[in-house]
Amino acid sequence: MKKMKLLLLLIVFFLGHNLNVAQDLLQSGPLVGYSAMREVMLWVQTKSEAKVKFSYWNIESPKKIEFTDELLTEKKEGFTAKLICDKLEPGQKYKYALYINGKKQKLNYELNFQTQELWQWRKNAPDFSFITGSCAYINETEYDRPGTPYGANYEIFNHIQSKKADFMLWLGDNYYLREADWDSWSGIIKRITHTRSLRELQPIWGSMHHYATWDDHDFGPNDSDRGFWNKDKTYEAFKLFWPNPSFGFDGNKSVTTFFQWGDVDFFLLDDRTFKTPNFRKTGKRTLLGDAQIEWLIDNLVSSRAAFKIIALGGQFLNPNAGGENYSTYPEERQKILKLIEDEKIDGVIFLTGDVHRSEITKFNRENNYPLYDFTISPLTAGPSREYPNDWRLESTMVLDRNFAQVLVSGERKNRVITWNCYNWKGEKMWSYSINENELKIKK
Repeated sequence: MKKMKLLLLLIVFFLGHNLNVAQDLLQSGPLVGYSAMREVMLWVQTKSEAKVKFSYWNIESPKKIEFTDELLTEKKEGFTAKLICDKLEPGQKYKYALYINGKKQKLNYELNFQTQELWQWRKNAPDFSFITGSCAYINETEYDRPGTPYGANYEIFNHIQSKKADFMLWLGDNYYLREADWDSWSGIIKRITHTRSLRELQPIWGSMHHYATWDDHDFGPNDSDRGFWNKDKTYEAFKLFWPNPSFGFDGNKSVTTFFQWGDVDFFLLDDRTFKTPNFRKTGKRTLLGDAQIEWLIDNLVSSRAAFKIIALGGQFLNPNAGGENYSTYPEERQKILKLIEDEKIDGVIFLTGDVHRSEITKFNRENNYPLYDFTISPLTAGPSREYPNDWRLESTMVLDRNFAQVLVSGERKNRVITWNCYNWKGEKMWSYSINENELKIKK
């Protein structure tokens, strides 16, 4: 009898030990990536080599459980894994669970995702909402600049989670590579891991879809450009950590991508890979480059979306040249504006970050609809001072940590997009709505 009790105690001990080991292997995530009608990508990071997979089930049929493939996380890839849930149907909500080395993980926040709805030719486009913002600096004292910590108010992510939005669009500087990071693969992986593992971010990763572009601090050093010698490594790291639907166009190494949600098209541009160094004295000055601009215009012309959102790291419309806004590249900026006008493209809205303040810029065009640039920044990095912007809408400048929730709603041909800006305390700073008919070519 004593031997039997001892054996049972040993079994209980080893089972519990193995469960704890599996639980302790989770570094960050799981994170929900892009959503299509028939598949969704999930992402996770472990602390060391481990086998990972996901189970998932429709909330309407909880007993019908499917599994993704199982992958082994490896050091050379930052112990990250991307796995596809591919036994899905359009317009459905699902729950999922993470397994590490065969052990189901118990987490204290929701794990769910959704597929895109098949609404075309059948009914009105679905209403939806998304979160957007830029510049997420997470402190690490020994590698930060001396003095007052640059990052703060991480509780902003609790308020973001409370909005229960469908997805979040990250506008760049999603992490801040430091001097100790950008010159080595291990440094790059360490920095992204440190940011990705923030406790306040985990519930957001688990139950909201995520899309991202980058800016200078997740590409390389401050104000970095196409000449950055280690850009191939930061590019590979970006691909490992962000489950976007695609990366680049025409075979180039960039983070340019596209996705749809409902009847809105999103064009995520790369403002670093093709950027001319700030202090070049000769040659053509470019930020996006001719090839990326042609890709953008081709897809804008083909789009039938109510709203066409062009997202990039830095401000586009601000007419006051300064810092790295697009007015410091006047010829290329004017080229894009002229192409939008000449091609008679409806519904264009710019969405930008970088400048550590939020504001709405409105460009009133002659005999055409106005163009808007919604700048949303920063999430947790230090806010900036006021900066000139002759086209800024009154009372929309926010010099505090903040984010925006964007809601798209309404009947067909009468859709409305509403932008709500909140500070890190969750207090609404401003709200602005646009009807799709306000963004039509004037006949």
